[in-house]
Amino acid sequence: MKKFIIIFFLLTAFFAKGQSSENPILLSTEVKKISEMEFDIVFKAQLFKGWYLYSQYNPENASLPLEITMQEGETGYILVGKAKEESPFKKYSDVWEKEEIVFKEKAIIIQRIQLTNKEISQIKLNFFGQVCETACINIDENFTISLQGKIVSETISIDERSKELSQKLKLDLKNKELLTETSTTNSEKSTGLMGIFILGFVGGLLALLTPCVFPMIPLTVSFFTKQSSNKKKGTWNAILYGFFIILIYMLLSVPFHFLDNLNPEILNTISTNIWLNIFFFVILVFFAFSFFGFYEITLPSSWGDKMDSASSVGGYLGIFFMAFTLAIVSFSCTGPILGSLLAGSLTSDGGATQLTAGMTGFGLSLALPFALFALFPNWLHSLPKSGGWLNTTKVILGFIELAFSIKFLSNADLVGHWGILKRELFIGIWILIFMLLALYLFAKIKFPHDSPIKKLSFSRISFGIFILAFVVYISPGVLKNPTWNLSLLSGFPPPQFYSIYEQENECPLGLNCYKDFDEGLAVSKLQNKPILLDFTGWACVNCRKMEENVWSDPKVYSLLKNEYILISLYVDDNEKELPKEAQFTFLKDNGKTKEIKTVGDKWATFQVVNFNNASQPFYVLMSHELEILNSPQQYTDIATYQNWLETGLKNF
Repeated sequence: MKKFIIIFFLLTAFFAKGQSSENPILLSTEVKKISEMEFDIVFKAQLFKGWYLYSQYNPENASLPLEITMQEGETGYILVGKAKEESPFKKYSDVWEKEEIVFKEKAIIIQRIQLTNKEISQIKLNFFGQVCETACINIDENFTISLQGKIVSETISIDERSKELSQKLKLDLKNKELLTETSTTNSEKSTGLMGIFILGFVGGLLALLTPCVFPMIPLTVSFFTKQSSNKKKGTWNAILYGFFIILIYMLLSVPFHFLDNLNPEILNTISTNIWLNIFFFVILVFFAFSFFGFYEITLPSSWGDKMDSASSVGGYLGIFFMAFTLAIVSFSCTGPILGSLLAGSLTSDGGATQLTAGMTGFGLSLALPFALFALFPNWLHSLPKSGGWLNTTKVILGFIELAFSIKFLSNADLVGHWGILKRELFIGIWILIFMLLALYLFAKIKFPHDSPIKKLSFSRISFGIFILAFVVYISPGVLKNPTWNLSLLSGFPPPQFYSIYEQENECPLGLNCYKDFDEGLAVSKLQNKPILLDFTGWACVNCRKMEENVWSDPKVYSLLKNEYILISLYVDDNEKELPKEAQFTFLKDNGKTKEIKTVGDKWATFQVVNFNNASQPFYVLMSHELEILNSPQQYTDIATYQNWLETGLKNF
């Protein structure tokens, strides 16, 4: 766990397999004939300043090594051993604490191939590698190489069927100017950021109530207020200390902006990756059991020692390193909360921006007590004494972590169409988790570091009753016909149609929907009704919130059911393959290609190509003549959405 944050960052880059339109590496290739049956394929790479490409001989348990492989299905030739490399050098990595083999500025990699069929005139190779600067991205490119000449990767030709299907994916839309006026207002976007900021702030408050942080408050404030005969200077230093805490946590989110800028679809890809969601699940369970007291997660003690010694330099720099020391030594308590915030932000539509908002909120609430108690030192006397209640707080957080972890397992189940964690089972597991929490609060179960309890406090009893009330609230969710809608939980459990009980269809709220654009378009023409194009995702939390809180409104529901043809396109459905005859190579406007093999590939590309948008939920109103009826809509409230639907109907 000592490299958890950095390993997580590299894993996100690996699973995303993102590639920017301005790649930090430019590849070219040439062919050298050795004999009638042997050829050398020479890959030449030019790297942007500051970027490194990792060698295929990079040591294990370090950055991802380079791989050159034959493309799937290729025959008639073989690769002769590993490629030769020219001019790599060794660079010590503080992350992995070992020397890595890298290329800087340029690289030459020579792969020998041997023909097994002398009639072969071209070969197809895949070049996969990792390039890193402050962020890491993966290079995953296919090359078609003529043995009589140079590479033709930049001008890959696609077959006639692919050309036809690529063209069919592009719509001849009318009133396209409306697409630039997405109905989500800046204030609504700000509300979303404010929400994640508040969640981060609450997370910081919870971190304050843990054994790693709470005892530090009076010690640190006393240090600053007593270190100088000048009381104002001591107070100012304590406030500055708080500011640096905010800055440090905010800066932790910066690397993810590089990922977001390099490819805006990367974080969306991360959020819907099955194995990364399972990774989040395992990590949060691991965090939960650390909160229960079965083990402790800490960063290397040497990190804290280095920061502590650096803090002795004095002045503002010394105060900064003191704040850094706090961040490191408190990691065993703050790490699990930050991990939840990190996972939750990156699997949301706002991506890195939301993460920055959340981390800033976390840092602010963590820093606030140090500044306030420095300004009003007499308040220190009102602080409760450290004791067993701090460990109780940790255990409660452990149960909450456990509950959140089930959400990520659910995402993997939904995207993978495994059909295991249905809505009722999800709610049943939550009932079990919170029942165990109630039993803990009533001292019926204990954990390793709990103090003996002679008498239950009023606050503990009150919170236990609140948890029992929550269990009563969610319990009807396991029934076929729940007595009330779990609107407070919308977006967390799987959608209502993903049920152990037989449902009318697999559409939200039992509405009649189509999951293929052409099919829905044909019905729209037949019934002469406008189309509501719903770009959604199995792992999209805001999509579920819209369906369960906005679409469920009687007036909105009536419009959707009676006046519109609903076409729901799942952009993260990457486990369901298209029929072989429907798979094709899509040629982008920039000359690059994308393999369209799954339902998710098709509809994600369809959304970006036609509507220049890659977020969900994303709603478009259009006629069967492909006329845009209103500006697109995203996550919003009932009144706005109803008005939007009515305006579209009027325009139709």
